[in-house]
Amino acid sequence: MSDELTYGEIYAPIYEEYTNLQGKIAEVNDTVAFLEGYCSGGSALELGIGDGRVAVPLSERGVKVEGIDNSCSMLKLLAKRTDLITAWEGDIAHFRSEQRYDAVYCVYFTFTLLSTREAQIACLRSAAEALDHEGVLVIELGVPGLDPLVGGQQTAKARLVDHENTILNVAVHDPLNQNLVSTLLWFSDTSVRRLPQRVRYVYHQELDTMAECVGLELGERWGDWARGAFSERSERHISVYRRSSP
Repeated sequence: MSDELTYGEIYAPIYEEYTNLQGKIAEVNDTVAFLEGYCSGGSALELGIGDGRVAVPLSERGVKVEGIDNSCSMLKLLAKRTDLITAWEGDIAHFRSEQRYDAVYCVYFTFTLLSTREAQIACLRSAAEALDHEGVLVIELGVPGLDPLVGGQQTAKARLVDHENTILNVAVHDPLNQNLVSTLLWFSDTSVRRLPQRVRYVYHQELDTMAECVGLELGERWGDWARGAFSERSERHISVYRRSSP
């Protein structure tokens, strides 16, 4: 099964097409406008920069964007799009940068590809250390909807159905480690793609607690990139953290 070490290599060949089908390209303007509000004319670091879906348009608005990704294939896609962004191959859980940024951000649920609590806390710590004094950490995460699941239970859910594509997600739940080990089955015309994945889901309250452990506190939480309210009906959240007050 894939984890944070192999996700990019598996998804790189189809990443643009897949993110477009998932609506992520359509919302990129809202994403970039949100992030620009924290680093306009300044600097930003993207954790899991991928092909630059967010980083490239953010840099076009005058933000000096840098990035980290552990996938060589993803970084090659980024390099084809622009030579204006400095990005390096590395582990988003354990990184060091001499640069200090106005914003560090991690979008599209990339944080959950760190499949242990220890790795997720390490990522938060590394991000906190990379922030300027007034800098912010922005994380986009899904809201787990796992109440019906028990350990080892398998589920199958349609992620997308249109006139050309059917994407199914088949998953096994490991509640002790908060892991979902899943496989996306993508049926398109006469082809079938199999895309394995392992994630560690995180409730927003737990994320707040982990952030507090590394000296960060919640500043804002929204239900989407357009700053819609976060509510009990929200399927995701965008959380903004700052350094804790002395």
